[in-house]
Amino acid sequence: MNLQTFLDDVASIVAASDDENEITKRVAERLSALLDSGYRLPRELTRPSPDHHVNYPLHLASGWCVAVVVWAPGQRTPVHGHETWGVVGIYSGAEREIRYAKPTGPGPLVELGEQVFRRGEVTVCCTTDDDVHSVVAESDEPTIGIHVYGADIGTVERRRYDPATGEVQWFAGGWHTP
Repeated sequence: MNLQTFLDDVASIVAASDDENEITKRVAERLSALLDSGYRLPRELTRPSPDHHVNYPLHLASGWCVAVVVWAPGQRTPVHGHETWGVVGIYSGAEREIRYAKPTGPGPLVELGEQVFRRGEVTVCCTTDDDVHSVVAESDEPTIGIHVYGADIGTVERRRYDPATGEVQWFAGGWHTP
């Protein structure tokens, strides 16, 4: 499968339904097929930053986007949400996802568990009702994920959580340039 076929398939899926569970299931199937096809990301979208993970835009569309997220070994995200649905496929490396219960009031966050995803694996990272996690790069090489979101993830206002207190700070992640 080539990238254009994948993008056309996602556009059709998003246009056909408003059901996040249906969308994420179908997008996950297509993302898995893209990863299995041997698709190669442009080299400039695979470079990590020594300071923090980076979000490169691969495709921006009305109502959804595809991002390439790159972490240097050992980097981690703060605990955060997305405010939309999302599907992640691991292109290289491995990531450990730590999930938290979505808070209903003040107080420490409740950890629900963790899982490690490796090259070629695909997961639904979020829906609007299940959307609090942190990610840690778990390999000796850069961890690279292809992320499909139901909004422009570089500009959407999202929550960052203090896991000890549940305090919320709003942020927009922004996009990085290769």
